[in-house]
Order: sequence, then C-alpha cells, then structure tokens
Amino acid sequence: MAEDLQLETWDLECERNNREHRTSENGNERLIVRRGQPFTITLHFSGREYQEGVDQLTFHVETGPCPIETSGTRSLFLLSCSLEESVWSSAVECHEGTSLTVSISSPPDARIGRYRLTMDAATDHQGSSFSLGEFVLLFNPWCPADSVFLESEEQRVEYVLTQYGQIYQGSKDYIYSIPWNFGQFEDEILDICLQLLDTNPKFLRNQDKDCSRRNSPVYISRVVSAMVNCNDDQGILFGRWDNQYDDGVSPMAWNGSVDILQRWQKYGCQPVRYGQCWVFAAVACTVLRSLGIPTRVVTNYNSAHDTNGNLVIEQYLDENGKLQQGNRELIWNYHCWNECWMTRPDLPGGYDGWQALDPTPQEKSEGVYCCGPTPVRAVKEGDLKLKYDVKFVFAEVNADVAYLMLQSDMSRKRTTYSSLVGKHISTKSVGRDAKEDITHNYKYPEDSEEERSVFEKAKHQKVYPPSEEGLKVKIKASEGMNNGCDFDVFAVINNNTDTERRCRLMFGARTLTYNGTLGPECGSKDLLNVNLEPYAERVVPLRILYEKYGDCLTQDNMIKVMALLKEHETNEIVLESRNIYVKNPDIKVRILGEPVQKRRLVAELTLKNPLPTPLNGCLFAVEGAGLTEGQKIQELDSPVGPGEDAKVRVEFVPRQSGLRKLVVDFESDKLKGVKGYRNVIIAPLRK
Repeated sequence: MAEDLQLETWDLECERNNREHRTSENGNERLIVRRGQPFTITLHFSGREYQEGVDQLTFHVETGPCPIETSGTRSLFLLSCSLEESVWSSAVECHEGTSLTVSISSPPDARIGRYRLTMDAATDHQGSSFSLGEFVLLFNPWCPADSVFLESEEQRVEYVLTQYGQIYQGSKDYIYSIPWNFGQFEDEILDICLQLLDTNPKFLRNQDKDCSRRNSPVYISRVVSAMVNCNDDQGILFGRWDNQYDDGVSPMAWNGSVDILQRWQKYGCQPVRYGQCWVFAAVACTVLRSLGIPTRVVTNYNSAHDTNGNLVIEQYLDENGKLQQGNRELIWNYHCWNECWMTRPDLPGGYDGWQALDPTPQEKSEGVYCCGPTPVRAVKEGDLKLKYDVKFVFAEVNADVAYLMLQSDMSRKRTTYSSLVGKHISTKSVGRDAKEDITHNYKYPEDSEEERSVFEKAKHQKVYPPSEEGLKVKIKASEGMNNGCDFDVFAVINNNTDTERRCRLMFGARTLTYNGTLGPECGSKDLLNVNLEPYAERVVPLRILYEKYGDCLTQDNMIKVMALLKEHETNEIVLESRNIYVKNPDIKVRILGEPVQKRRLVAELTLKNPLPTPLNGCLFAVEGAGLTEGQKIQELDSPVGPGEDAKVRVEFVPRQSGLRKLVVDFESDKLKGVKGYRNVIIAPLRK
C-alpha cells in the first residue's frame, strides 16, 4: 500500500497568472483571474511524488456564503489529462519529481467573485484535504465564449484596462471634456466592488439566488446601476442638484472614483455626499471595468427627462414668455450614462452589443431606482417593450418639447418642437483624448424614411419643423464668454414673408443648472413693438453683466438665453432658446524633473484669477492612477487677487511606469470645479 500523498507547499503563481489574465495592475499579492481562461498552480509534495493511477487529486472551488453545485457556486473536479472548456476542469501541465504543475480552467459562464480553492489527495481510498487559499474570478472580454467578449484589442484595452478618461459636459453648442481618474486597479478598489455586490438588497434577501446569477453581466450591471445611487439601499452616492453642498463634497470637486469608493467603504457603506450624473456614471464605469465588463461613459446633449412616458416634455411659460419654475419634466443640458458591452440571451436575436445603463436616480424601474441594461439597438429601432427601460431611454433622445404660453384669457397656447433633444451623443475615442460622436447608434438621420418608420412603430407622432417661410428667430453668442467678463448675446429675427409683420420680442437670460433647473434672471429686454419689413432681418443685442450673473451662476457655469417672438395680428409664437457656457480659466500643469517610477516627482499647478474680486479658500486637489496614493490636496494660505496667479507645487512618487494622467481640480469661494490634466510618461525604474 502506497503511503498518503502529503502536500508540503504550493504556489498559486500569482505573478505569472495575473500577467497572463491582464490583472497584474491589481498587484501580485493574490490570484486574480478571468473566467474561461486556464491558470496554473504548482504543488510540492513531501516524502514521495504524485503517481498517476495511484493518487487521485480532486479540486473544489466555492463562491458565496452558501455554495451549492446546482446553483453553479460550487464545483468538484478531478485532475485529468486534458482541460474541458464548458466546465471547471484541471489537467497536469508539468511533472518533475515531487513538484506537480496543474492547469485549472473555469467555464466561460462561471459565477464571478471570490472563490475558495481546496484539494483532496486520496490514495487507496484514504486521503487528506488541503486548503490552497482564495482567488478572484472576473469576466473575460478576451474569451470568445464569454458573454462580454469584445473582438477589438484596442477596445478591450480602452474599455477594461484604461484607468483614466474624458467625460463630456457643457452644451450642444459648446462641448468640452473633464478628465476623470477611474482607477479600477488602485488599492482596495476590487475588494470594494465585490463588497458592493454583497451589500445589494437582492443578496441580502436571498444569498444563494443572487450568487447563482453572478454569471450574467445583464444581472450584474443592473445591480450596479441600482447600487451606485443610494435611493433604495446602502448605495455609494447621494445625489443632489440644489447647489447646497456644504455638508459634503460638491459634485464638481471630484476628480475620480477612487476617493468616493474608499470613503463609502471606510464609513460603513454610508452614502458619499454628493453626486450628479457624470459622477454616478463614472463610478459605475470604475466598478464594471474592475469586474471585467467593457464599459464607457457617454453624454447625451439636450437630454429629456420624461416622467409620464408620453414622449413629450411640457414647458410652461408665463404671459411674458418666461419659463415658470416647478416643471418636473426637464430638458437636461446634458446627461451622462454608461454603455456596457455584452450579449443579451434574455432577448430575441439582434440586441447584443452596447447596452445603456444609467445609475443616476431619475425614475424607478421594476420598483427600484435603476435603469438598464437597455439595448442601444432597441432604442434606435423603437422596440419600446424590450427589457430594460427602452421607452425611457428612447424619450431621452427623441421626445418632443411643447411650450405652453399663458394667454390673456388664462388659456395656454401650445407650440411643439421636435428634433430638439438627443444631440451630439458623445464618448471618448478609443486610444486617444478625442470625442467620438455616437448619435447614429441611437437614432436614424432626421427626417429619413427609417426615422419615420421607427416613430410609427413607437407610436410617436413627430411634429416636423415649419417651412422656412414666416417668422424666424435665432440666438447667436459673442466670442469671449469668460467667467468674470461682460458679454453680448443676440436675437436674430427674420421675416421671410412679403408682408410687414408687427411683433413683440421677449428676450431674457437666466442662470441654469445642467439638469434644466432655472436660477435668477441676469438680463432681459421686452420690446413691445418690433416692426419687420418684408424679407428683413433685425439683430437685437442683450448685454450679460458679470455683476448680474456672478453671484447666481451655479457650478455648472450655464446661462439659458430665450427669445420669444409673438406677432400681434395672429398671435403666432416663435421661440428659440440656447444654453451658454461661461468658460472658466485653464489650469496649467508643469512637471519638474524627469518622471521615473518610484522616484520623487514635483508638479507645479497654476491658475490665474479671472474675476474682478479676490478668491478665498483656494485649494488644488490632485490624483492619478499609478501616480499618487489617493488624492493629494494643497491649500493656499492667502487670498488670490484679481489677475493674480494661484500657484502650488505638489510632490508624489509614481508607483507604476507607462503613460499616466495627472488630474487636477481647483476650488475656491467664487470659482469652483475648475479641471485640468497632464499626461505624464513615467520611465521604468532602472535596475
């Protein structure tokens, strides 16, 4: 009788496996692998070597608090001569003396999460059990059989491995981007993302059922959409849009997701204050990339928030043409959500690929504040009944806008416009800091036969714009609309008829938050008698003064300008609005010295005060994946006068080599949420 096989030591080969599974940026202290791809462990026996046909080795993998084979959360598999692709399996890779190298492969639809690995060694029906430790299993976009498989290597790098990005803000007429540090491989982030899954209400209600569904990116992404906001659960972020952020952090002040996720964990899963749409979407992007699901942040300009599902956003005007407060249905200046790449086996064919996912709490979906995953193809084709939330996303990019103006007899005159919402849907380009317009993924060209067919299917009666004849009004902006300056906007009025028209022009400006909420007035004109000769054009200027907008400009730096032309004879109303971005100054980032891994580096940060008043409480916040340990904050001791420079130097030690992005935020009492960044190439440490 052969003596029992005794395991002396073992090696999970973390460095090799993590490198081959593209998880080494998480570190090599533990095993982190992707499903559907083999990994290797080495076993060292004492006394005698492993003998095929005499010794039987059985591996056990378990995930979750109550692992069950029928739920896919527990599996037993014998050491064999070859691997199988569709189930957990193991095979001998190399046998040298008392050392045995074993390949272990998970199925491409395995449940993701933390696993415990044990091995039973049996000889002549007697044996021992050995705990080999834990590993983490992630989704695998490199595996063709995985439901998140993405064919392009460039896209896999961008949407799974890249730790920084650009998020687009502003307005449809002035698009700009802010840098963001996703940091999905930074310290503690993967553990926090796994903790997030174990904090979701579905897990707390039924741990076995929740863990058994963690093989599906559809399920995981929907859970993440709900858990990034805190409206129904112990989610990550508290949303706020009223410009009152003194008991937390302004949404504008965040540079990245790492600090937010670490705060959520540090304070016992209490929501972090505060977030708005781009913060929700950016944090969700970090979580999903960390788990291995290809994800990007997209921005929709003039995004409709349709609360009653009728595909019409109603805006109420008083008798002077001014928008009234309290409209629950709003046109967001822009709105950010995510797109995740996955198959949709739960739907008919044709809806695989990009899925819209929105963690910002707007409306409930199946009783929970979440949205998606919504097949982008279903939005384009008008298939409103498919899962999940296609009708809501369809409205965000296609709804009509109806203006209802109060008349002297207290009735309301309705003027409806199509083609105002769903403009310039944008995301960061693959491999470079440039914008990619993806509107064509969501919509067919305007006025095309395909668009008409989609609207007919969606039972959406589009109101097509009137002909070029009649009265027209457009708003034009001047150059140099910089924070701290006075500037002009213009109403350009055209009479495209052969008769004289006598009109009233109501022309005004109000500060605005990006989600469409109006602030105080900062300029207005009411011209009761505007006479327009046949085929004539008239330009009416409106001066916007800093002394009027400076104290009421929100951190979004937006002003809404609206011109309403009403003809006296027919009561015909022509309306035009435009959202104007008031530009903040740039932050200059200068790197001093040669950037080398694990060597001290200094960045000099400079911002010139553009305002006619001093800036108090100035501080710069800096972070970057692989560059800084968390967020570094540098405060200025004294006020910065008009035209003077706010300047600091920040020291840090880069931990990783390669291309890195240093992200900077500037805050003060009167100038907030100013962003800047600098790409830094870190040379590897010379040995």
